[in-house]
Amino acid sequence: MTVVAPRLTVERRLLREHAVVIACDEVGRGALAGPVAVGAVAMDAAGARRRVPDGLRDSKLVAEHRRPAVAERAAAWVGASAIGWSSAAEIDQVGIIRALGLAALRAIADLRAAGVVPEEAIVILDGNHDYITPAGGTDLRVQPIVKADRDCASAAAASVLAKVARDAVMVSLHDEEPVYQWARNKGYASAEHRAAIRSVGLSTHHRASWAIADAPTLF
Repeated sequence: MTVVAPRLTVERRLLREHAVVIACDEVGRGALAGPVAVGAVAMDAAGARRRVPDGLRDSKLVAEHRRPAVAERAAAWVGASAIGWSSAAEIDQVGIIRALGLAALRAIADLRAAGVVPEEAIVILDGNHDYITPAGGTDLRVQPIVKADRDCASAAAASVLAKVARDAVMVSLHDEEPVYQWARNKGYASAEHRAAIRSVGLSTHHRASWAIADAPTLF
């Protein structure tokens, strides 16, 4: 199957009416352990005229060993980028959807610290649900776009940056809790991960409020 590279068609159209496009995408929503991460990148009209970096795709379509290099090119390509986080404990406390919104707002706050003015931006969000506005982003213009991480180059950049950052966190947590094999499964419901949970129980990094014992095997 031929994978079509993401383009800047949507971003260029939106930049006719907005000073900046902020693209957000999440990683780790379906994991059993570890934080959720939301990548955010900012792009202005000048940035939208630059060539899309080689190999940039939705992170799920980039081989793991290639992702760090793609992420490095993506970070250099966009005007500014940030990763927002919500921990497993926070997910347990407020639920995954609100946690995603809080993580996105933290990423956007970091963009503001880098000089981006979010109130002048249109925020494109991968998916069909706006989880940013209910979490407190009422002063932002948010536009969910289904398959944005596949079709919009800025959202693909946010996806890859978030994926590489979260994978690095899970690899570091593997050293703390090697029994769960997070270096391989990144906290998702692999057979070996579920077997370890059945054997030794949950760690402090698991989302304890989830029905983990019944989670489907994803890897």
